[in-house]
Order: sequence, then C-alpha cells, then structure tokens
Amino acid sequence: MKASEIQLLKFLSAPKQLIIPIYQRTYSWQKQQCKKFFDDIMSVGSDPDASGHFLGSIVYIENGLYHVADLTKLLVIDGQQRLTTLFLFLSALGKSIEKNNINIGTTRNKIDNLYLFNYAEDGEDRFKLVLTQTDKKTLNSLLEDKEINENYSLRIVENYRYFEEQISKNESKLKEIWSGIQKLMMVDVSLNKEQDNPQLIFESLNSTGLDLSKADLIRNYILMDLEPKQQEEIYQDYWYKMETNFGQEGYTKKFDQFMRYYLTIKSLSGTLTTIREIYNDFKKYVNNHYNLSIMEIVNDIYTYSKYFVRVAFNKESDSDLLKVIKDIQQLKVDVAYPFILEVYKDYEDNKLNKEDFIAILRLIESYVFRRAICGIPTNSMNKTFAALTRNIDKDNYLKSTQLAFMKMKSYKRFPNDQEFCRELMVKDVYNSRNCKYLLLKLENFNRRKELIEIDNYTVEHIMPQNQNLSVEWQKELGSNWQEIQSRYLHTIGNLTLTECNCELSDRPFIEKRTIKCGFDHSPLYLNKMLIKLPQWNEDEINKRATQLTNLACQIWSFPFTAS
Repeated sequence: MKASEIQLLKFLSAPKQLIIPIYQRTYSWQKQQCKKFFDDIMSVGSDPDASGHFLGSIVYIENGLYHVADLTKLLVIDGQQRLTTLFLFLSALGKSIEKNNINIGTTRNKIDNLYLFNYAEDGEDRFKLVLTQTDKKTLNSLLEDKEINENYSLRIVENYRYFEEQISKNESKLKEIWSGIQKLMMVDVSLNKEQDNPQLIFESLNSTGLDLSKADLIRNYILMDLEPKQQEEIYQDYWYKMETNFGQEGYTKKFDQFMRYYLTIKSLSGTLTTIREIYNDFKKYVNNHYNLSIMEIVNDIYTYSKYFVRVAFNKESDSDLLKVIKDIQQLKVDVAYPFILEVYKDYEDNKLNKEDFIAILRLIESYVFRRAICGIPTNSMNKTFAALTRNIDKDNYLKSTQLAFMKMKSYKRFPNDQEFCRELMVKDVYNSRNCKYLLLKLENFNRRKELIEIDNYTVEHIMPQNQNLSVEWQKELGSNWQEIQSRYLHTIGNLTLTECNCELSDRPFIEKRTIKCGFDHSPLYLNKMLIKLPQWNEDEINKRATQLTNLACQIWSFPFTAS
C-alpha cells in the first residue's frame, strides 16, 4: 500500500481512468451530503487564510492489469461517492462559467479537458470516471449535454440539478467557488492486489458521507475477490437483476431487510438475524457452506429475493395471491417474512398447491390479527415465525401448519373463537391502527366483484363522539347515556364506513338513516344492518357487535383441522 496527500484537481489532471467495479454500490449520496459538500467548498473558498480542505481518501488498485498504453486505469475500492459528486459539481460549474462568460481563472473547456475527460482518447476511454450500469449512462449524458435516458439514475440527476441551482444562486461568487475546489485535498491510497487484501481494507475504511449498507458489504464480499469475467457474470445474471427488481428506492430501503430474513431462513437455530449482524452472519454462512460455490449461493439469494419483492412491493402477478398479500401487508407484520418466503419457495417448487398456499397465508393473517385484538404482546412473534417451518411436515403441508399453530400455548397462542369474539366485542378498535383494515374486511367479505376501496370512505361513529350529546341522542340512549357512550363509542358495534361523514355528523339517528346520503341509501353491507331500525341504543349496538364478531370469526378463522 502507498498513501500520500495530494491536491484533488492535480490527482485528476493526469491522463487516467477511474473505474468503479461492478460490485460497488450505485451512487447514493442524497441532498444532505451534497449540501455539506457545497457548503465546505464555499467556506474554504471564501476564506483567504484556509490553505486546504481534506475531502477524504481515494483507494484504488493499480496493478499492471489496469494499465493500457498511456492511459492508466485504476479500480476504485473506496471514494466513488465523493468522486461522482465532484464530477457532477465540476460539470455544473463549467457550464455556468460558459453561460455567464465570466473570467474566474478557468473555463468550461479547461475543466472538461483537464478533469472530466481524457481529451486525447476515444470511446469509453475518453471518460475519466466510469461508473456502473445506469449510473454510467446518466453521468456520461450529463457531462456531454446529451438527452437523459428515461431509465436514468435518480440520485445523479437530482444532485446535478441541486448543484446547478446552488451555483446559479451564487453566480456572483464563482471565483470563491473555484478557489474552494482548488483547495480540496485527498489521500491518494494505491493498493497492490498481489500484496494487499482489498476486502479487509475495504471493511476497515471509515469514510465520511453515506455509510455503506449491509447489502453493499455483502455484494462486495461476494464479488471483490473473483476474476473480472466471473464478477461480470454473477453480477449481470443475479445481482443486477435483484437491484432492478427492487428498484432504486426499494433496494436502498429494503434490501438489508431482505438479507436479514434470508439469513434467518438459513439459520439452523431458527433465530432472527439482527440488522447489526447481517454482514458478519453472512460471512459465517458462506464459510460454513464451503461446499457451495459463490454462484450457487447468489443464485439462492436471487431466488428468495423474487418472492420478497412480490410480497414487499405487491408485485405478485396472480390476482388471488395478490389479494391475500395486500391484506397481510396492511397488518405490517414484517416478522412473518422468513416463514412466508420459505412457504413461497415451497409453493414455487410444487410442494403445495395454490389453494393450500393461500390457506396458509390466511392463517398467518388470522393469527396476527386475532392476537392484536386480544392484546397479546408481539415481541415473541419474530421467534415464532423464524422457527415455525421446523414444526411442519411438508408432506402434509397445510394440516401440519394448522396443527403447529394450534399447539402454540401461553403468550404464543392462537386465540380461539371464544377469546377473539369476547375481546372484539368490547375493544376500542377505532383507535387501533387496524381499524380501517377491520371494517374493510368485514365489508368486502361477501363481495365477489366491485370490492370497496377504503380510500373512498371514512370511519363513522353511529352514536356521535361529541361529549355534549344532543337532547335527541340523550333520549335515544336513556338516562345512563353517558355510561353507554363511554363504554361503546369506539367499539365495533358503533362503527361503520361512510362517504358522508360531514353530512351525518351529530345528527339524530333517524336523520342519519334517512337523509339523502344516509344509511338507508348506502350501498355498503355494514350499513344494511341499520336500515329501518327505529332507534340506536345499547341493545342495538350489542346486536350489531354480535353480528359483526360472528362474521369476523369466519374471516379470521381458527385453524380447525380434521381429526
């Protein structure tokens, strides 16, 4: 390893090509990192006493493999985020100088030919910085003033536009900006692949900016030590497809989570891997499975990732499966993913049919929702789902899954009908996060077509929330109206859906029923129970609650199995 301090522009000025290897993450700096970058340049540029500003290190491999004729090609191990940001900034600055025809000691032509392009080269060798995939196409188009492809890199375009905007706001200070860039310093760290271990160095780096995700570390761990041809093959056939399936935002936000669930599935102990330990656990997994090639491991990750994308992003193409997946998603029960993904794979491998697969997904939904209604703490469910398949006979998949749920006791239990109905009758469901989910499922249970969409409706209290109930409502409820309102206000018997919440408001019950948009004219099943009722009181609330809880027991059913 050789390391030396150097002015950043001097480092860029020599003919060279900085290549970002395919195993590196895509460009991911956000506005907050770019703002700090711009503020630092403005600060050091406007201070005549500041001799320089340290930007960080650029770490690269400089083996003979990367030297072609007079153009030195360097494989960047660390620093691509700062380099890409600098290139975006320099390009925006050069265009601003040209547009305003201002003499600040440099020109756009000098910036382009000295720092952004190898002016004596052709083709891809012309570019001093070569990114990967969509990033490369987007950056090159921006640098050359070409039209941006519709599948552009979001971060690169957003940050380029940000720099354009900031430079435009500070056109009177272009000299200070250029001075600030000239003062940027870096540590030039060159590695020898034969003598240094790039992977260990990469792991030990603590660069400024946006921290690497666990997925970034895993991808680098998989690909870094492979030969370029094998890197390209594995990346193109598997990893790039995963990135594409997740999408730019989804990959950033969800891939670490997916890897956590994947490693949980692969854990012999059936324990849920923690986010903090994902990378270390993955390395252990690879080392413990030395009989598997990297190709086999990545192929397996790719297989499970397809199921995760279908569930996490509602991308399932089968409408029957998508319907139940969306229902599960509304419960926000991410801890069930390891079990769901494993069953999904077994379904794809024809170990269970579609009907049984849907039945198992509905069991998960019922288990989670019944426990929520019964107020059973959720902190045990991660272990429950992580280890569930170890109690299932996959030759008798559905029945053994039902039995596994039924055998859970104490805090892991699957609440039976009696407990579920008792708690649902009296629970404050209005203030629970699952209120609309509950009402929508009740409404759509018997609908085969024209399902109701919740976005069109709001939750309506039949007996109003107003603590100062009108005289009409007090008479309707009786002398103990305050006790009745307190006990039943937010319970299932007193709640429904409506498109006319404002019109109904605190009106007397008969008016709520009979006005133009009232219950008598509603197309909803939930409101048909209210048609022609002469009054709304404690007895009617309890009758309706009983009807709805009995219906709920059919929707979120208990896993009865044949004896």
